[in-house]
Amino acid sequence: MLGIDVLDRPVSQSFFAVAGRLLFVQCFDRHLAARIERLFGGWQLTPVASCDLNPDIEISFSSADSLPVIPRGLSEFEVAAGGRCYVDTDELYLQFNNSLLLLEHKNPVCVSVFIREVNDVELGRVTSFAVCAAMRRFGLFELHAAGVVVPNTRDGVLIVGPSGSGKSTLTLELVKSGWGYLSDDELLLNVAGEEVEARGFRSFFALSPASGATVGPSRFKTSFEPASIFAVPAVSCVAPRSVLFTSISGLNETQISALDQSETMTRLIRACPWATYDTAVAGPYLQLLSRLAHQARGFDLQAGTDLLEPDRASHIILRCVSRVNNGD
Repeated sequence: MLGIDVLDRPVSQSFFAVAGRLLFVQCFDRHLAARIERLFGGWQLTPVASCDLNPDIEISFSSADSLPVIPRGLSEFEVAAGGRCYVDTDELYLQFNNSLLLLEHKNPVCVSVFIREVNDVELGRVTSFAVCAAMRRFGLFELHAAGVVVPNTRDGVLIVGPSGSGKSTLTLELVKSGWGYLSDDELLLNVAGEEVEARGFRSFFALSPASGATVGPSRFKTSFEPASIFAVPAVSCVAPRSVLFTSISGLNETQISALDQSETMTRLIRACPWATYDTAVAGPYLQLLSRLAHQARGFDLQAGTDLLEPDRASHIILRCVSRVNNGD
């Protein structure tokens, strides 16, 4: 455990609720506070007035002239986005160039984030990791994916792929055609009864100008709240029935092929590295992905330029979903 005491009083404190869990967030640096508030404002967390309830999760942010020293002898490995993780049975450390995250397995779960030098990209990354790492302790597991809802149903379709695979562009085209949406980039999964549920995490959409998709008069607008433009509301949560693993083919015509359950599971694990990185919750994380692979039909989608034609994406995905409904 790091031998550091935070002596200053917090300059900001907030409560948020998600999926029945209460988060308490505090910041001890006035220069960080506004940035932290903006980050949490961009996620689908419900603000809660200060209350007497005990939080499930406490997350604190502090500035530091130098990052605390990580104890020796811990298992360590590299993670995506240039970080390095150190773990034992009671603690998890995640270090980037100018920030360090410490998660302690307590009641409540405590996450401390130390910032040596503010970089908005790194701050957003470590803050997202802090929230997701804490929520994994309560059966809420992240998936780098978009989520949409088939019109006139409660059936969810997950669109899985790395950055640049066309998730946001495809999601936007479906929303334009009247599909409901969860998120264009990040989802939280949990087991409810016998089914896996998916809910949105990031509230705004973000598009690269290179995608060719437009949301208004300026094609260079990269982030926006979809509800402010389209008459399609965000959906709180759905049960996924289909999972599309996307890539950009560079061809004119989109190609879709069905995957068996084993291949669907393999690709889900590949998309969720923390299902193996975070050993304290690896068992339930992998069990959830197995349930999802059984519950939802997997498809490989190689996106062509035809998806940018009006309503073409909706037609293609509806035809794909009909295979699930018809038991094909």
